[in-house]
Amino acid sequence: MSGSDFRIDEHQEIYILRLCSEDGTNRLTRSCVLKLTDTVGELARGKRPLVIAGNERFFSAGADLGDVAALDGPSAYEFSKAGQELMSVVEGFPAPVYAAISGYCMGGGLDLALACDHRIGAPHAVFGHRGAALGLITGWGGTQRLPRLVGKGRALEMFVAAEKIGAAQALRIGLLSGIDNDPVAEAVRRIQRSLTQNVI
Repeated sequence: MSGSDFRIDEHQEIYILRLCSEDGTNRLTRSCVLKLTDTVGELARGKRPLVIAGNERFFSAGADLGDVAALDGPSAYEFSKAGQELMSVVEGFPAPVYAAISGYCMGGGLDLALACDHRIGAPHAVFGHRGAALGLITGWGGTQRLPRLVGKGRALEMFVAAEKIGAAQALRIGLLSGIDNDPVAEAVRRIQRSLTQNVI
């Protein structure tokens, strides 16, 4: 199963969804968001664990700014609603969902990672919500999910100051549940261990 923006592989009863846009930044365009929502909804019927990953340089650069710049009031509302629906489908997935993050995880990409149950980062992973620097704020649920993970004060620093943080700091504040040179392999190991222990 694949699309122009992502592909689905299966590894030992685990779905691995890899974002793979043509330019390598894995931006979440409107069409990508809609396709991801449909695909994750289809995968949910299999009730197998899901790992969401990008490439070595980008988990996801977030919403496509070209799309955002072209929005008027009604279309901005629809784009926000579409993003919220994707995050809800990921958050409501009937099996554990891991974000395996290498490189940049920004904006809407961070929202996507936050909707997952667990986040494993590579040592070079970078996290941020840079919208404030552009006069924007996320409408995809990150403003609610991030404070629940790291606390209101720390979340405000990331949102309002558009601060970027590295993997070590993300682990320290609770944004990540682990760091590994191969976050996909580590996510798979954790899932398999949980299955073996019958605690999923």
